[in-house]
Amino acid sequence: MTTASDEVPAAGPAVAVIGLGAMGLPMATRLASTLPVTTFDPLAERMSLAARAGARTADTPAGAARGAGVVVLAVRNAEQVDAALFGEHGAAPELDPASVVVLTSTVGVEVAREVGARLAEAGVEFLDLPVSGGPARAGEGDLLALRGGGDEAVRRAQPVVDLLASTVAVVGPNPGDGQAMKVVNQLLAGVHIAAAAEALALAKGLGLDLQAALDALGSGAGASFMLANRGPRIIEALAGGTPEVLSRVDIFVKDLGIVADAGRGAGVALPVAAAAEQLYRLGLLAGLGARDDSMIATLVDGA
Repeated sequence: MTTASDEVPAAGPAVAVIGLGAMGLPMATRLASTLPVTTFDPLAERMSLAARAGARTADTPAGAARGAGVVVLAVRNAEQVDAALFGEHGAAPELDPASVVVLTSTVGVEVAREVGARLAEAGVEFLDLPVSGGPARAGEGDLLALRGGGDEAVRRAQPVVDLLASTVAVVGPNPGDGQAMKVVNQLLAGVHIAAAAEALALAKGLGLDLQAALDALGSGAGASFMLANRGPRIIEALAGGTPEVLSRVDIFVKDLGIVADAGRGAGVALPVAAAAEQLYRLGLLAGLGARDDSMIATLVDGA
């Protein structure tokens, strides 16, 4: 059964957002401020938060997609993409030929190509649009979007893309093009988080004040977005705390696995990415998979 908030915006295309994780929920919230949005997530708590933000909720992906002109997938991995679209109660049978599916997740080039081909058989447009920037920027419509798709898919999705992304990098005209660029982005993101974790763990081991160290590092040549973004949470983790989960360890296990596969396929050696991947995998083995990725600093802390 579908429920609705008291006030639902009526202008623009109806939008379905499937997946209300760290990125999906703020994206749905952002879209619901302007467009009519129906959401689905298997966790009732996330659906409740979406409803408070003005979105409708549905019991299944099919229910969320029914009548939607734009279907946004913000799920975790390839298996969830398949389930959301083609599984039992999946969205695909409900898609109108005039609709477009927008994939914002990081799932790899081949998965995007396969999904695009299956949707094309049903006459449905597909936009490969992995995003980057984190939950806060998602809620502000300040994401980087890496676009792979044809003109018609772009046209249909434009009202949604305009609300979510401040920067759109046009990578190519085909499904998988956006994913290819996201693979490169995730290599840097994963390595930068691992490097920030090691640097602040070393600063702690040397007896430095961690906040002062972070402030100094942020003003020099070693600065990075990930150092600034993850730094406070890494400091919290190194102090024995449990930072709020804004990006899970197991997400980078998945993403750097995709990076490794891409490197092998392209015949490119990725030794630094491989070292970072092993650190996240150690986090997974240590039971940190569902924790914030800043927690990997505890794996190298000598205390």
